[in-house]
Amino acid sequence: RNLPRIPARHWLTSGFEPFAEHTVNASWVAVQELEQLGLGEAVDLYVCEVPVEYQAVKLLLPSLWKGHQPQLVVHVGVSGLATTVTLEQCAHNKGYTRPDNCSFCPYSQCCVVNGPDCIKSILDMDTICKRVNDAGIGITVSTSEDAGRYLCDYTYYTSLHLGKGRAAFVHVPPLGRPYSGKDLGRGLQAVIQEMLKLLEGSHSEEAQKGTKHSSDKP
Repeated sequence: RNLPRIPARHWLTSGFEPFAEHTVNASWVAVQELEQLGLGEAVDLYVCEVPVEYQAVKLLLPSLWKGHQPQLVVHVGVSGLATTVTLEQCAHNKGYTRPDNCSFCPYSQCCVVNGPDCIKSILDMDTICKRVNDAGIGITVSTSEDAGRYLCDYTYYTSLHLGKGRAAFVHVPPLGRPYSGKDLGRGLQAVIQEMLKLLEGSHSEEAQKGTKHSSDKP
């Protein structure tokens, strides 16, 4: 007898196209490595490359959220300042003055007019960071609350706004400083697997609360 198939969890992960001195964007290399590694049979992973353009992000992200209806979106970007795999806890609405690959920046200098100044992910990045570091995979993970007020921050805020907090952002260092693309793919896999465990834990707690409340009824 065939066992019933476990419904796939839909996850979307993105990297960015090249920009400025990043002629090969380590974020997209890392995401492609992650696609090769996978997240297990129970996770339906969709990956895409995001343009380094404000207007393109504004058009692309709503269609990705609507078309794929993911449980979580994990964006990955490169930071020339990073030396670790860095988990961003939140994103910011204002301060977008740096021109994109099309020499454009938003007239309002913000992501969502009248939106909150800062939106946090529903995921506790400190917990995820500790778990991955404790696992000793040879890749150091840290946390941050400043995603940089450029396309990374802008993209993250847009997804957090669209997904009501069901998004995450991971900054990776440039290739070879110190990690290879394969290392970054492994690091990304470990981080996202911990995110999955954390989400599943919160869902099971909510289900238990729901069961308790229903049993309290006469």
